[in-house]
Amino acid sequence: MRIKQFNVQFKEYIPEKLQEGVLYISMEYATASHKCACGCGQEVVTPFTPTDWKLTFDGESVSLSPSIGNWSYLCRSHYFIQKNRIVWAQGMSQKAIASGRILDRVHKANHYEQNDATGVELNSSARQSQDTKSKSMIDKFLDILARFFGFKSAG
Repeated sequence: MRIKQFNVQFKEYIPEKLQEGVLYISMEYATASHKCACGCGQEVVTPFTPTDWKLTFDGESVSLSPSIGNWSYLCRSHYFIQKNRIVWAQGMSQKAIASGRILDRVHKANHYEQNDATGVELNSSARQSQDTKSKSMIDKFLDILARFFGFKSAG
């Protein structure tokens, strides 16, 4: 049975057994977990990081962004959690899912290349060098997408 709204519980630890219709949030471990909103029973984990999901709490309700696409599950459900409510989104084609996954990898690579091994932001000259690398990486990504969707590359 599809879920229309989540009951939100803030916990230090996510319980081993998740209840249907409950969104568990662990701020200590920067993650949320719930059973898929379609009712299939699959467990969904959404880590909060600069390149994954973001949590918004307004004092009464929570929202997660971006959307949750359960492409690896049989149900292939796709939805947003906005102010504790489920907002269903359209399904996506395999090509769109694949390009989204590529874009996620590029986004992560660009984000983590901007920090050195200690996690400290690079100085301006090092950042400028990284920006040049990022631009070429983005150009490469756009070329891959263009080939993937059968378009000619602009470059």
